[in-house]
Amino acid sequence: MKAKATVLDHAAIRRALTRISHEIIEKNKGVEDLVLVGIKTRGVPIAQRLKEKIQEIESVDIPGGELDITLYRDDLTPKQDQAEPEIKETNIQTDIDGKKVILVDDVLYTGRTVRAAMDALIDHGRPAQIQLAVLVDRGHRELPIRADFVGKNVPTSHDEVVTVTLSETDQADEVRIYEK
Repeated sequence: MKAKATVLDHAAIRRALTRISHEIIEKNKGVEDLVLVGIKTRGVPIAQRLKEKIQEIESVDIPGGELDITLYRDDLTPKQDQAEPEIKETNIQTDIDGKKVILVDDVLYTGRTVRAAMDALIDHGRPAQIQLAVLVDRGHRELPIRADFVGKNVPTSHDEVVTVTLSETDQADEVRIYEK
């Protein structure tokens, strides 16, 4: 793959997440009954960063969690060297019944990951509301899903790949577009 452009660097990611944190607080008129749940893999550190920013702003520790959606995907294909999908642990620290759950992911593309995440979340309880926060929305939806909070809209073609690297998982913060 050929690198085409860097759309967010470390500082831009930090600013986007600060803005999203303020938007979450504003839209929900505070943080009461909020739960932040990151979709594995890169949604988890993004959710943690949002949680820390919101705590900094509101001086309240809001509950969070991690959601593995592997078994809920409708586009799952086995890897060549792996017969079974790798299942990671789901860990939601609180009861989500009647809460406003903010699902957090790195890139919103077709909407299939978010659909799977909503199915997985419902298996853990019945939230009053589910909202979606993403670092990047690249378009090309296959399902009627939209993000409530977006760090950056990045119009792309189907021939492009958007990669998010984060210091927690990849030792650097960056969002890049590659040509397939």
